[in-house]
Amino acid sequence: MTVPDDRALAIHARAWPFEEARRVVQRYEKAPPAKGYVLFETGYGPSGLPHIGTFGEVARTTWVRQAFQRLSDIPTKLFAFSDDMDGLRKVPDNVPNPKKLAEYLGQPLTSVPDPFGSNESFGAANNARLRAFLDGFGFEYEFLSATDCYRSGRFDATLRKILEHYDEVINVVLPTLGPERRATYSPFLPVSPRNGKVLQVPIVARDVAAGTVSYRDPDTDQLTEVPVTGGACKLQWKCDWAMRWVALGVDYEMSGKDLIDSVKLSSQICRILGAAPPEGFNYELFLDEKGQKISKSKGNGLAVEEWLRYAPPESLALYMFQSPKKAKRLFFDVIPRAVDDYLTFIEKYQAEEPAKRMENPAWHQHDGHPPEVSSPVSFGLLLNLASVAHAEDKGAMWGFISRYVPNATPATEPFLDRLVGHAVAYYKDQIKPAKTYRQPTDMERVALKDLADSLGKAPAGADGEALQNLVYEVGKRHAFTDLRAFFQALYEILLGQSQGPRFGGFVALYGVNETIALVRRALAGEDLAKG
Repeated sequence: MTVPDDRALAIHARAWPFEEARRVVQRYEKAPPAKGYVLFETGYGPSGLPHIGTFGEVARTTWVRQAFQRLSDIPTKLFAFSDDMDGLRKVPDNVPNPKKLAEYLGQPLTSVPDPFGSNESFGAANNARLRAFLDGFGFEYEFLSATDCYRSGRFDATLRKILEHYDEVINVVLPTLGPERRATYSPFLPVSPRNGKVLQVPIVARDVAAGTVSYRDPDTDQLTEVPVTGGACKLQWKCDWAMRWVALGVDYEMSGKDLIDSVKLSSQICRILGAAPPEGFNYELFLDEKGQKISKSKGNGLAVEEWLRYAPPESLALYMFQSPKKAKRLFFDVIPRAVDDYLTFIEKYQAEEPAKRMENPAWHQHDGHPPEVSSPVSFGLLLNLASVAHAEDKGAMWGFISRYVPNATPATEPFLDRLVGHAVAYYKDQIKPAKTYRQPTDMERVALKDLADSLGKAPAGADGEALQNLVYEVGKRHAFTDLRAFFQALYEILLGQSQGPRFGGFVALYGVNETIALVRRALAGEDLAKG
């Protein structure tokens, strides 16, 4: 069999990373970039603990980069940029010793002590957390620190260019500000040589030839002159964004929907400085369980570590891949579906035609080389098994699984074994505390007795489909409004929850005799919450 050329297939691929990559290809149709590579960038503000949205931006940009590499021979780089020279504006709600951190308000994040005591600064601590996850996931990137870039002189030439075009730049920004802010605004934020704070003060004089700005110290009223280079000033972030695009030569950067106006403004400044703004799109925001935007400082969204406790990283990547322009809830209850969706896509991949594979999220998640992994048991089913078995460890789960899948062991089914561990953790933390059993009504008692009797007559070795049909027939024989009401009753009475698995598959996994015993315990009025 001839292996098809990736480029020939990529030209017609419709997955959103390819649509994005084609715009970057068009950017250099006439000639390659002078710097010798196409630069993809992601930005990160380390003012709070990294959250999954940050990971999502790196993952999505990586997928566009990979698509570009199938369409073009131009080398690429990905910079993960941290704006860690930003001043600490507020103390996050989710850090230790917040009162001590409050003493450093206004200081650059890389000058604020690390409240966790593990790094040289708060900015460095948050950077380390981000990098640890990105490295663990296997992203290929270069990490850049704003503090390092400012202080090393890497931004100096562009900073002086902004000083030269000061009036043009400020005239772009001022119409977007209120009257009070407009009166004091300057793109340059001096770093006080007296106390190290990033100052938002009016600039009273500029010396383009010398490359300096002057301001009055807000505490002493002393006129102070500082260079705009070498880390003695940083820029207001919208100007900073444009400066970074120009100084680094950024070709592609995506951002959240809430930054659409900022992208437009920074693009105008970029053009004033003589450069083309990068390509990119605006993705929708992630929401918490209440429908509110997740925030690093509030800590109201899932942490990366939390997702990885309950599910493999492949499921997180899939959740980020699907529908990037659609607002999505990012809370614990989305995890099980994401795991099973990943299993569905990865299992479909091997049987798909080459062109179809490039539309499969698994192709993008694994850079065109998805592993041959599968699970004979869905994650949703594992969660319900853990719930009914009151599983506190993987061993209890494998006792059921090995009977359901003959010869299956943790060694022969390593991915399933990972899922089992995640399922136990999810059950203990998220399901067990919320379980609420109820007693059956008189009509439901009759149906449950019928179910136990019917299961007792099921043929030996009946599979999940046959058992599902049996359960259907039981439900039809009783006065439920519809089959959905029947299954909801089963879940609430037997599992302590309002939703559950395909019940026949659950019976096959848990065991027919075990299910009969469970039903009879419910009929006897036993407390199923006690196991």
